[in-house]
Amino acid sequence: MLMLLITLHLLSAVVWVGGMFFAYMALRPAAVAVLEPPPRLRLWEATFARFFPWVWLAVLLLLGTGLWMMFAYLGGMKSAPYIHAMFGIGLVMMALYAHIFFAPFKRMRRAIVAEDFAEAGRRLGQIRQLIGVNLVLGLIVVVIAGSGPLF
Repeated sequence: MLMLLITLHLLSAVVWVGGMFFAYMALRPAAVAVLEPPPRLRLWEATFARFFPWVWLAVLLLLGTGLWMMFAYLGGMKSAPYIHAMFGIGLVMMALYAHIFFAPFKRMRRAIVAEDFAEAGRRLGQIRQLIGVNLVLGLIVVVIAGSGPLF
């Protein structure tokens, strides 16, 4: 059971953090280089509409498997400091993601439907900044997880 929990936990982190890395470091520069704002904004809306359900699944699995492992295998909240660090940073990341989804992403979608591309661009800028913060936090968690007890 522990192996299944670890596998689901790691795969969820890879999907979320890897997806943010791809979007930030590859898709964004490519989209800016070849697309004008209206089709670029539509590309981002379509991309997020496909990626965000995976992030919701990743968030649920990360939280569920992390708590399960913490309490069933690691003795609860008295676990090692690196577990506290991953849990705390993970909660911040989840809150940032929920904000992205329920605020700027929803507003960006409404602006695109209304063809208010200036407003949609502002909202995409907010999303970009928040994803940048979440990406850095996610990479920090990867380092913490990889170093484990050495942390």
